[in-house]
Amino acid sequence: MSAENSSKQAGVVIIGAGLAGWHVIDAIRGKDKDIPITLITADNGDRYHKPMLTMAISQKKSAADLVRAKGIDAATAAGVTLLANTNVSDIDAATRQLQLISALRSDPVYTNYATINYDKLVLAMGAHPIFPKSLPQDLVWHVNHIERFGQLQEQLATGSQRIAIIGAGMVGTEIAEDLLKAGHKITLIDLNNAPLSQMLPAQATARITKAIQSQGIDFLGGCQVSGVTRNDDGTLLVSYDLLASVSDNDNEEQQHEPLIVDHVIASTGLVVDDKLPAAAGIEFNPRTGIVVDAPTLRTNTANIYAIGDCMSIDGVACRYVAPLRAQAATIADDILGHEHGGYEHKPPMIRLKNKAISVMVTGVPRAEGNWQVKTDSADELIMDLLNDNNEVSATVTIKAPVMPKS
Repeated sequence: MSAENSSKQAGVVIIGAGLAGWHVIDAIRGKDKDIPITLITADNGDRYHKPMLTMAISQKKSAADLVRAKGIDAATAAGVTLLANTNVSDIDAATRQLQLISALRSDPVYTNYATINYDKLVLAMGAHPIFPKSLPQDLVWHVNHIERFGQLQEQLATGSQRIAIIGAGMVGTEIAEDLLKAGHKITLIDLNNAPLSQMLPAQATARITKAIQSQGIDFLGGCQVSGVTRNDDGTLLVSYDLLASVSDNDNEEQQHEPLIVDHVIASTGLVVDDKLPAAAGIEFNPRTGIVVDAPTLRTNTANIYAIGDCMSIDGVACRYVAPLRAQAATIADDILGHEHGGYEHKPPMIRLKNKAISVMVTGVPRAEGNWQVKTDSADELIMDLLNDNNEVSATVTIKAPVMPKS
């Protein structure tokens, strides 16, 4: 396939072969078997379920075990042109043309795919991990992608190791339990004084802290990592400062020993790359990503849509798996010119995938606000977040795990 041929039948071009990108392909192919679709991805395009990455090590599942279909096989089955190991370096929205370069260092440029045209473009490029300056990327892991997950798993195969996880949000807390169950010694570090503190009130997060500590996970709250360096013996030294604002001790200079571990994993949040949206003139929020029209998932630039982790609706990032099918169905209908009722965004139920405690959240939670207790017992805590009109905008339900009968 040459650039000349691709311009004659440009069709739909999708950037990103994660869950979002493949859901769009499934949705379009469910309604139209013939429209040309090109999928561009910086990796090999393999289909896998990303949420499984935070549970797979303790289950002894390799990266290969998580792959549901090879990219080339899935593309062939769907009648899709797959441009694997390829990056998009520029979008010219006026001419509907993309500039492509190879993602393989050994292959500087795919000359046959220097440019490609599109009729409709879907941005499903996801978000990538935030690495603060204190976390050097050459010394710190992330598990946001199956390739890095596989590399980390290889490193952990030699036996029990000491691991520091920076960031105690949903993902960091899930990874901590997974690695603990796999036999490793875990230290979970966060700026806040409890896990999930940016999402839930203190009364709820206190129970989560107690549960994960009861498993044997060391939790260091109110700590800001200031550096990670490699020691002569190959171990890593994690330096951190105690934050007086969340410390139980008013003495800012209280002493602590640096942490020595074998591996450090960053779970410090996600950010969307603004390069392509900027090139296309797409409205973009540095905090939440690409801005879309909620009913159609169109961006403000004609013929370009966005889906999944890279986009936001009404100022809120959409970084959950559950709504992807509905989002993809809306995009498919809109691209194909079918009448549709529009995408109605509903915050999905959020579940913390930890055995130590059951945490379920509905609505749009935030730590601050008017949280009201509905149930408070040793086995269960239920709290509602009320808005200015005294309407429930979020609910958290925390339950102690059901112990198996002996």
